[in-house]
Amino acid sequence: MLHIHSHDEHDHDHHHHGVAEPAGRLRTAIRAALALLVLGGAALAACAVIVTQGEAVVVTQFGDPIRVIAEPGLAWKLPAPIQSAVPVDLRLRSTSTGLQDVGTRDGLRILLQAYAVWQPDHSPDAVRQYLRTVRNDPDEAARQLRSLVGSALQVTAASFDLADLVNTDAGHLRQAEFEARLRAQIENSIAATYGIRVREIGLERLSLPEVTLAATVGRMQSEREVIAAQRTAEGLRAAAEIRSNASRDGRIEIAAARSEAAAIEAEASRTASAIQAEAYKGDPQLYTFLRSLDSLAQVIGPNARLVLRTDAPPFSALAHLPAATKP
Repeated sequence: MLHIHSHDEHDHDHHHHGVAEPAGRLRTAIRAALALLVLGGAALAACAVIVTQGEAVVVTQFGDPIRVIAEPGLAWKLPAPIQSAVPVDLRLRSTSTGLQDVGTRDGLRILLQAYAVWQPDHSPDAVRQYLRTVRNDPDEAARQLRSLVGSALQVTAASFDLADLVNTDAGHLRQAEFEARLRAQIENSIAATYGIRVREIGLERLSLPEVTLAATVGRMQSEREVIAAQRTAEGLRAAAEIRSNASRDGRIEIAAARSEAAAIEAEASRTASAIQAEAYKGDPQLYTFLRSLDSLAQVIGPNARLVLRTDAPPFSALAHLPAATKP
């Protein structure tokens, strides 16, 4: 069958192919641009390093640490496998030794448990040391730290008596000094060997074996008895001092009262003598008679009965009354 194209159909097909070719090239260019963008984004992502707060990033080149980034933010590296980024957690952590049987300077056994608060040091060299020695494993770092603290407990306890750690008198406790020495035992070595910084270390628990407990209770009882005896002696001394002061003050008061009484009596005697002198001047015979009566009053009591001569003084005053007194 013969198929004949008309002139109009030929012109239409030619026009259609002319429009489609530029559109196809445009779509290809767009796809290529998108592909380049995706590849560029992937390359940037492979080169970007994001450092968050509380961590550091170690950049390694074929496994060898070459750079430490400790500042939070965005940093760059070469894409893998040339360079890789290893995050290192720098946050604070804590660990505990468990009870350790140690000996004190006075030969007693004691059970101590210490705790430590630590973190990897932020300096680049320390971060490299931490990554190299513990393989960036916090559990391994804690295990090494516990081992060091346990050994340091043995050495430090040997420099202290049990009474320095267990005592009823808080003034004799040396726990703060014990913890300071314990920290000094491990601080430098743990930093130099593992790149770890110890932030705090202290005693978490203290327990006494049965034998040590009996010895401690006995010592505390003796200390309490000594303190009680000292306080009793102090009380007796204070009481004696109070009694002595009271007796002294009483004697002083009595002496002062006697002196005052003697002064008053002397003044009264002087006044009486003056009065008597004035009376004698006014009537000597009456004065003599009154003095005789005073003598009789001193010699004879209220119930006394005497038979005496009346012509002898002072009783003669009863027989020879003054003329002024006769009725």
